Amino acid sequence: MTVSIKFTVISIFPDMVKDVLSYGVIGKAIDSGLIELETFNPRDFSQDKHHRVDDRPFGGGAGMVMMYDPLARTVDFLKQQDNSLKLSFLSPHGNTLDQSTVNKLAETKHIVLLCGRYEGIDQRFIDKYVDNEISLGDFVISGGELAAAVIIDAVARQIPHVLGDEESAKSDSFMNKASGKTLLGSPQYTRSDDLKQQGVPDVLLSGNHANIAKWREQQALKITQLKRPDLLDE
Repeated sequence: MTVSIKFTVISIFPDMVKDVLSYGVIGKAIDSGLIELETFNPRDFSQDKHHRVDDRPFGGGAGMVMMYDPLARTVDFLKQQDNSLKLSFLSPHGNTLDQSTVNKLAETKHIVLLCGRYEGIDQRFIDKYVDNEISLGDFVISGGELAAAVIIDAVARQIPHVLGDEESAKSDSFMNKASGKTLLGSPQYTRSDDLKQQGVPDVLLSGNHANIAKWREQQALKITQLKRPDLLDE
């Protein structure tokens, strides 16, 4: 199978990213070769005998800072293979990830993600090498590895043949659109031996696909108005 998209992750804990993505439909897409995932550890590019990648910050302060040199050598090595690559740094300083950003990333063939650690990375590296910064939200986690896995999962869902049903991604929250508005997904129901069909809206059992589609759109509008009215304001 031809690779549809390639993800490169720069991290001092590469197995953390690979392990998270080894399950479910994303794991199957990687195993089948539909998605390529490669990782690079800056420690492998450190010239320090202990393979250090961090040091104390100039000016003092708590914690450690990821050093310029190992990171620069890592990216320079990658650019020797593909000089056109763009580097995305996972940082609380970045623009908040949303479905629009995910969709744009899914249009590219090669996504390179840098996972920070400690108190951050040398600003001189950011100034020279980073093309954009992405944040998961207004909170801080211990490193960029989980953020990288989230981004890869979200982007991979938009790639043809990754999901078992190509229509699944189109009905996801934030992908679901009616009257030009971004909506949350509608409620879902399935078989229950305990509850039988009790509580399932009659329309879903009717077999009338036009009425079911109309009901789902109405429910999506209702839920979005209740839980995320800001989406409708947009």
